[in-house]
Amino acid sequence: MDELFTEDSKVQDIIKDPAFGGFGRLIFPADRPIDDELTLENLDDILVWYSHVNPERSVSIVNEMKKRIQDGEQIFYDIYTEEEKKEDPAKENTGLFFFRGTPGEKVAIVNAGGGFAYVAAMHDSFPHMQELAKKGYNAFALIYRPEAQTACEDLARAIAFIHEHAEELQVDIKRYSLWGGSAGARMAAWLGSYGTAAFGEKEYPASGAVIMQYTGLYDVFGNEPPTYVCVGTSDGIASYQIMEQRISAIQSQGTPAEIEVFDGLGHGFGLGEGTVAEGWLDHAAAFWEEQTNEN
Repeated sequence: MDELFTEDSKVQDIIKDPAFGGFGRLIFPADRPIDDELTLENLDDILVWYSHVNPERSVSIVNEMKKRIQDGEQIFYDIYTEEEKKEDPAKENTGLFFFRGTPGEKVAIVNAGGGFAYVAAMHDSFPHMQELAKKGYNAFALIYRPEAQTACEDLARAIAFIHEHAEELQVDIKRYSLWGGSAGARMAAWLGSYGTAAFGEKEYPASGAVIMQYTGLYDVFGNEPPTYVCVGTSDGIASYQIMEQRISAIQSQGTPAEIEVFDGLGHGFGLGEGTVAEGWLDHAAAFWEEQTNEN
């Protein structure tokens, strides 16, 4: 095996690593400038609005990506055809990263935030994908065009892609879950409520659960999937009171919904490693499992 990456590895060297073929640039925010000297240790310099960025986790992710490739796995899938990308060049910076869990196991689709200005996958979706795959789930992380409408269109296409290729991917798409943090949480909620047909695809089955982190979305339409939320009390971007109101409204409809509020925690804590939120992903996965078992 080639030499593994370390915290001192330069981001530009990782992007250009031959193992990552034509998608290395999408491991990092494609919509933000990246200095030639930026290393994994200082990745938080470009992840605006995010706290608790863990260099050890970043190293672990890129090393696992490379190892999976060297072991013969395909970890990246285009969701648009070459013709579609030619018609809309912005679609070049889209796609699905995939960490395979147990063949035939359920699907989780994770959507990073970034204020619809960029995609913060290295902190806000790849770590989740990695941990979900460890649990045996087939975990995907979407790289989308960072505007609210196009982001939802890309998520709808990703859901369609996985449905249409479920046999090839060896996944169980029934009762799939949608995960997201910040802007990504809004995407998950909107697709959960509106469905794929509202964003340009044919109608595919609704998700079995929506998992949301730190976003200030209240909208409730009456057809929300079971929903889990976590947020901190010191989040200056996403109000925990608004999320409490949303969960209460969903519960009032008879739909399962839960919220965890973490005292003193701010925005963008990701997995919450080393914070009061550590372990929230286990609770969210258990919530999703409960909905699967009941249906």
